[in-house]
Amino acid sequence: MKAMINVGLVGYGFASKTFHAPLIQATEGLDLVAVSSSDASKVRAELDVEVESQALALCKRDDLDLIVIPTPNDTHFPLAKAALMAGKHVVVDKPFTVTLSEAKQLKALSVDKERLVSVFHNRRWDSDFLTVKALLEAGTLGSVTGLESRFDRFRPEVRDRWREKATPGGGIWYDLGPHLLDQACELFGMPNAILLDLGARREAAKADDDFLALLEYDGCRVSLSAGTLVAEPTPRFRIHGTQGSYTKYGLDPQEGRLKAGETPTSAWGEDTAGTLLLREGEGEAASLIRHEHPSRPGDYLAYYQGVAAAIRDHSPLPVDIDDALRSMALLEAGLDSHRQRRWIALKHHL
Repeated sequence: MKAMINVGLVGYGFASKTFHAPLIQATEGLDLVAVSSSDASKVRAELDVEVESQALALCKRDDLDLIVIPTPNDTHFPLAKAALMAGKHVVVDKPFTVTLSEAKQLKALSVDKERLVSVFHNRRWDSDFLTVKALLEAGTLGSVTGLESRFDRFRPEVRDRWREKATPGGGIWYDLGPHLLDQACELFGMPNAILLDLGARREAAKADDDFLALLEYDGCRVSLSAGTLVAEPTPRFRIHGTQGSYTKYGLDPQEGRLKAGETPTSAWGEDTAGTLLLREGEGEAASLIRHEHPSRPGDYLAYYQGVAAAIRDHSPLPVDIDDALRSMALLEAGLDSHRQRRWIALKHHL
């Protein structure tokens, strides 16, 4: 029987409570041993774990193998550095850090300490994304010429939380941008260039709450966007190619199920179908035929299962640290683009 991997969780806010704790506890081979929090009673009311009042004390515990950091973005670098210095493997919620320079420092430290570092890009295991990836791999749409990916919400009230404040790593670009950028790169690789427009559309907004990013690829343009004042449902994905188009509405259900307190399983990621409009026939006889296309089941458990396998069996990480650097390079290049109001080439950005 293989030894358990003991896990320490930094903080018990929304991300810890909703995503990380349930997924860690549902993953074979991982044991959530301790949590750091200033409110021990809150943690113990829901988890049978030890509680440390300080994150640094958690990182230094001898009985922990892996430290998970789902904290405000500007704390990711110092906490990950402390965990690595203490000889722990590390999982950091997205974005990896606030700057590319910090990300490079953590990579160098992970190599020096011979510890693994990964970023929680759970949306690689969204039902719709897995479906899109399979469609592109199968060549169903022919040569892809355009992809639109959106995360739209209707949240007209500005909430008092760090994500919506004008702090380093605050705003929607650093919140939802990492997910969309990582998915695009998983499909097409690093783009040739990026163009970003950021906006603060709500009257009381203190940080960006709307963005449109264009990524340039050879023969293909990718459009990524997110907004907080979009009441009408928009497609989560719309993809166009030489053989037709694919459209998918609605979000993967796993986040909603986690918010509802459901226990994660390997079969709970069933999603609604998308639509394929495909060219059938040749020449003047060709026509467009609409099909309902079933979605592949999502599987957030695959992330922590992959982390456990990487630590225990030296398997590849589910999200490599170089993938994290790639996302940080794009986030920074996007900000440069917005400030300079022009396309930013990415050929030598890393």
